[in-house]
Order: sequence, then structure tokens, then C-alpha cells
Amino acid sequence: MKRHFSKFIVIVVLTIMVCSCKKETNTPTMTNYTDIGLINHTVYAIAIDAQGNKWVGTQQGVAKFDGNNWTTFTTANSELANNMINCMVIDVQGNKWVGTWGGVSKFDGNKWTTYLAGNSISAIAIDAEDNKWFSTFDTLTSQSGGVSKFDGTNWTTFTTSNSGLVNNWINCIAIDIQGNKWFGGKGVSKFDGTNWTNYTSTNSGLKNCEVNAIIMDNLRNIWFGTSGCGVSKFDGTNWTNFNITDIPDGAGYANNSVLAIAIDLQGNKWFGTRDGARKFDGASWTNYATYDKYNISGDTFVYTIVVDKQGNIWFGTDHGVYELTEN
Repeated sequence: MKRHFSKFIVIVVLTIMVCSCKKETNTPTMTNYTDIGLINHTVYAIAIDAQGNKWVGTQQGVAKFDGNNWTTFTTANSELANNMINCMVIDVQGNKWVGTWGGVSKFDGNKWTTYLAGNSISAIAIDAEDNKWFSTFDTLTSQSGGVSKFDGTNWTTFTTSNSGLVNNWINCIAIDIQGNKWFGGKGVSKFDGTNWTNYTSTNSGLKNCEVNAIIMDNLRNIWFGTSGCGVSKFDGTNWTNFNITDIPDGAGYANNSVLAIAIDLQGNKWFGTRDGARKFDGASWTNYATYDKYNISGDTFVYTIVVDKQGNIWFGTDHGVYELTEN
């Protein structure tokens, strides 16, 4: 009798385990934070610190979200250089580097320090040596200033006149696993610390459009998001181009302008466009908009995408911040 009873118990436990696994597969949910303490609805930048706090850059300052409460930083209550926030990164010490229309402001948790005053900073990246790289635009002369590197003490500027930079107009900066710096704007420049390699529509498969976003995947492919030409992928030898307009979205929205790219924990590529977001799993595409279950507006500009440690996807848009929890 005991032997039969034990078998029965095992069968019951296994059944419960199977049922529990099925219940853990959740329906994707989208949360919008537009009206919940967010200082402004237009969000150009999101960064996540080591404690999981979300730092949100808007047209009217910076907002920190700890999951429950919002804390706002503006020129009225802090030494932030300018309330128009373009980009933001966090270094290994936890300092927040905020690119604004009036310079880059560093926040160590207590004090703000501003560098490159009078410049609009549209992109920031930090390399393995903790050097900070900034794209600059002089707001007084309306001249693009190329790229500035800051090692904590000294500044080095790279322009078309003193380097192999393809163009002084830079929209984005990325650093790959080999430490190469990629600068995207009117063309793309790769800098290995010594040599420059330029990619344009005349010498490569890159489309003849401005580049807004660059990222490297775990297979070392480089992905480029462009203004009006969709997405280009470069594996080091070959180019593959994707037209966002070829992806049916069910509501007539189609736009080939890609403003942001991120890669989630499963390796899916996420593209922020001028009409919502697209996910590419390597074979098929998924659209995220209000006319489907995912609730990102089809006419929403998605300016930035980040992935947190739990795998949730955060979108900065002109309709506020969205958080997507898939499972």
C-alpha cells in the first residue's frame, strides 16, 4: 500500500508543477506613466542605475522614479545646465551624465557639475577606460562640433579637420566589445583608437540617410537605425537592410525613421520609430501600438528604449514613459 501511495503522491506533485509552469506564462502588459508624477510628456532619455531607479530626461528637466515616488530636477531647484534633456548615461561610480541643450551636467547624488556649456549634447557614451564621449553642437553659432572625449581631466576634440571623422554632425555614439567607437550621423565613422574607417552609401551597404542609433548584438553584428531608410545590419563584411514600411501594422501606420534601438535579454531587437515600436526576433516582427493589445500609440515617437535587469522594456516617447512586462 505504501508503494502505491508514494506513486500517487509523485503524480500529484508533477501535475501541480506542470500547472504552475503554465500559470507563469503571463500576457504582456503595458504601463504608462504619463500622468503619474512625470514632469513632462516628451521623454528623450531613460537611464537605470544600479539600484533600479529610472532616470527620465524630458523637455522640462530630469525625473527620478524609484518605483513608487518621483523626484524632479530642473534649473529651478538644481544646477542642471538646461531643462531640455537630450541623452543620459550612468557611469560605474553611479554618476549621472545628462546631455542637455546647454551642456552636459554630471550629478554625483549631491552636486551638479556642468561641462561644455553652450553646447547641445545629443549623444554620450562611456568606454572601458571610463572616458566619456560626447557629440556637440554649438547653440550660439549653430555649428556641429564633432566629438569631444573627456578622461576626467583632459579634453580631446575630434572633427573633420583634425581626424578621420566622416562628418561633424553626430547623432549617436556606441562602443563595441572590442572598444571601437562608432559615431553615427551623416554617415558612420568607426575609430579603433588609432585608425578611422568610414561607411557611407557610396562605399558600403549603408543607406543614404542620417544614422540615429547604433548597437552591437551578441554575435557582434552592428545595427544602425536611420532617418527614413529603416534599419541596416553589418556583420563586418556584409550588409542587410530592413524596411520598417514593409512590416504590416494593421492600421496604416508606416515610417522608416528609426530613432532608437535596444536588445533585450533574449536577444530580440527593439526599434523605436516615429509611429510606435517594433520587435524583431530574427525571423518575425511584432508591432506595438494602441490599436493592438500592447498600447503604444501608433502615432507616438519612440525616442529611447532601455531594458532593466528583470527584462522589462522601457520606452521614452512623446506620450510619456511606457513599461512593457512580457512575462
